[in-house]
Amino acid sequence: MRPDAPVVRLGRRSAIVLAVASVVGLAMFAWPLLLRPAAGAAHATDAPLVFLLCMPMLVAVVLAAIADGTIDVRALAILGVLAGVGAALRPLGAGTGGIELVFFLLVLAGRVFGPGFGFVLGASTLFASALLTAGVGPWLPFQMLAAAWVGCVAGLLPRARGRAEIVLLATYGAVSAYGYGLLLDLWAWPFTFGAGADGGLAYVPGAPLVDNLRRFLLSTIATSTLGWDTGRALTNVVAILAIGAPVLAVLRRTVRLAAFDTSPVFDETDVVTATTP
Repeated sequence: MRPDAPVVRLGRRSAIVLAVASVVGLAMFAWPLLLRPAAGAAHATDAPLVFLLCMPMLVAVVLAAIADGTIDVRALAILGVLAGVGAALRPLGAGTGGIELVFFLLVLAGRVFGPGFGFVLGASTLFASALLTAGVGPWLPFQMLAAAWVGCVAGLLPRARGRAEIVLLATYGAVSAYGYGLLLDLWAWPFTFGAGADGGLAYVPGAPLVDNLRRFLLSTIATSTLGWDTGRALTNVVAILAIGAPVLAVLRRTVRLAAFDTSPVFDETDVVTATTP
């Protein structure tokens, strides 16, 4: 197996479940563009429903991967360790100009272990960190979904080696940082200014999609969330360029030590030894 190939392959069942989960998740973010929310309302009412849908989707992805034979107890153990490390990293920079150290690890782990693994790791890491920092709120299920996509797409990136791979991952780290931020902004935007508010920044129910998207981008710039996303993007780029290569080496060494994609091999001496009284 090439060193830049994902360790946990995406089987047919896993791919179908992951695609369905992603479509449903995207609908959860985009529904304000299709329906008219109450002015000034928050997601406190629909977030529990999203959470109840999010958790079974994660379990379904894991079960589909197990059914495909692409994930086993070793991968689940590594998943738990990485989720714990990510949860511990997140509070180190939270609330400081967009500095969030957890996302570069999602990118690197998704790259090594594959899209299905990255999807579950992203969601479970954000969930664990929220429990650790008392950050549970109506935003949590949306953060989990957005982080899940960050890890998932990292596992789908084209193959590359050496310095080219680090540059590829750093570039993706920057792009995914903005994508994560824009998704969360989209979730909150219809309720930030109140539907139909003046200023050209508010969501207007029933307006053409292009007009509302323009308003959304302007509101993102005006409320400084774009600057926060830039801090997250720079953190990802710097972290991946600085320590991406050694972290990838450690993760891939872990893969070799865990003997992924291998089966026991017995030679004739083993058989003789086992059968000789």
